[in-house]
Amino acid sequence: MKTSIAAVIGLLLVPYLAMAQAPEDQAMPDNAAIMQILADRIDRDQQGVGMATSLVEGSLPRFVAHGSLAAGKAPVDEHTLFEIGSITKIFTNLLLADMVLRGGMTLDDPVVDYLPADTVIPERGGKQITLFDLATHSSGLPRMPTNFSPADQANPYPDYGADQLYSFLAGYALPRDIGTQFEYSNLGTALLGQAIVTTSGIDYASLVRTRILEPLGMTDTTMTLTPEQTTRFATGHDRQLEATSHWDFDVFAPAGAYRSSAADMAKFVAAASGTVPTPLDAAFALMLAQTRPVDTGATIGLGWLIRDHDGHQIVWHNGGTGGFRSFIGFDRASKSSVVVLSNTATDRGVDDIGMYMINADLPLAAQPKLRLAVDLDPASLDNYVGDYALSPDFVLAVTGENGSLFVQATNQPKNQVFFEGDHNFFYKVVDAQLSFTMGPDGKATSVVLHQNGQDIPGPRQK
Repeated sequence: MKTSIAAVIGLLLVPYLAMAQAPEDQAMPDNAAIMQILADRIDRDQQGVGMATSLVEGSLPRFVAHGSLAAGKAPVDEHTLFEIGSITKIFTNLLLADMVLRGGMTLDDPVVDYLPADTVIPERGGKQITLFDLATHSSGLPRMPTNFSPADQANPYPDYGADQLYSFLAGYALPRDIGTQFEYSNLGTALLGQAIVTTSGIDYASLVRTRILEPLGMTDTTMTLTPEQTTRFATGHDRQLEATSHWDFDVFAPAGAYRSSAADMAKFVAAASGTVPTPLDAAFALMLAQTRPVDTGATIGLGWLIRDHDGHQIVWHNGGTGGFRSFIGFDRASKSSVVVLSNTATDRGVDDIGMYMINADLPLAAQPKLRLAVDLDPASLDNYVGDYALSPDFVLAVTGENGSLFVQATNQPKNQVFFEGDHNFFYKVVDAQLSFTMGPDGKATSVVLHQNGQDIPGPRQK
C-alpha cells in the first residue's frame, strides 16, 4: 500500500500490504524454524522482549514462544496476555456481521439510522456514510479526530468519550466522496461500535463476550483483567525496549481495547478460517462476502484485509498499541492460520513473521537498528521549536516541554522525540527519525522526516 504523508506517524498500525504470491502447497515452518526466527528477532536484533505464536494446521494448534514478560521476569508462553490493539476491529466487524444475520442491521443503511436521534454525521454529494463504508475504511473519515488531545501520551485513549466523538463529527467536512478511497480510520471503527451498541442496547464488552468469546470458548480474552490474569499480563515495551504503560479505552474501545493470548487467539483464527466449525461460521463468511479495493491486488471485507494471487488468498489483520504488536491471518485455500503476539512496539511489528509462517516464501523484514538517546542541553530546545510543513496539509508542530522535545503531526497525537546527536532525533513509538538543518543563528531552518524508506523535507514556517 502506498501510504500518504499524513498517515506515516500513528499509534495504531496502518496495515502492511506488501506480499508475494503463495503456492497452494506451501508447508508451514516447523517449530524449530519459528523458534530460530523469534530468537533472532529478540536476542540478535534486539527488536523484541517476548513473543508468542500459534499455528493451526488441521484442527490442532501448536505454539512457539520466546522471551519474557519483562526484563528478569517469567518467560512468555501461549497463555501470556498481550494487548492485541487493532485486531479488536475484527471483533467489532464480526459483531456487525452477526447483527446483520440477526436482522438488526443492514450493511447498506446509513450509520446515522443506528445512532441516537440527534446525532449529526457528515454527508457529501447527497450520500450518507453507511455501515459498509465504515467496515471497509472508505467512509472519508480521517484516521483520528482533530479534537483528540490526550492528557497522558503514555495512555492516550481513556479520556476521549462519545460526546467528543459526536462533537467532532457534527463539524467535520468530508474531503472526498464516500466509498471511493481506502483510508484506515480508527475513528470510523469507533463510530461503527457506537452504532452496534446503540442498536443492540447492550454494552460493547458484553456483546463481545456473549456473541464471540463464549461461543468460541475464548476464556482469556478481555478488556478488564482478573487478578489472576494480571499475573500473566506482559509488560509493554517501546522500540528502545523500555517498559511502557498499558493502554485503556473509552469510545475507541471497538478499535483497539482487547487483551488476549496466543492460545485464545488460535481458537479465534481457526474459527475465522473455517478450520474448526463454530456457531459463527455464517458471520465469518459474511465478513468476506463483499469487498472493496484497497490497492492493486488487495481488498477489504468487513474489517479483514485480503490479498488475492490468482485465486489464492491470505486474509489478515494486525494491531499495535504503545508497547505491543500483533498479527492474525489465514490462508483461505489451505485454511492454515497463524497468530503472532509481541510485547514490544517495533514499527515493523510482527507482520512479516506472520506472513512467513503462512507462506515461507514471503521474506522476513530487515530490522532497524536499536537507537540510543543521548543527553541534550534543555536550553537548546528552542532552536528546534516551530512548525515544519512537509506538504500543504501535513505539518509537524515541534514544541519544547519540560526539558524534552515533542512533535505533533497534523491530525495525530503528540509524541516525544529523543536526541541522538548532530541535530538528529528519533521516535520511540514508530521507526521514524528527524534531521534538522540549522541556520547561521543556530536555529533550525528545516527538517527531514525519515520513515518507510522515504526522506521528506519540510521548511520551518515560524
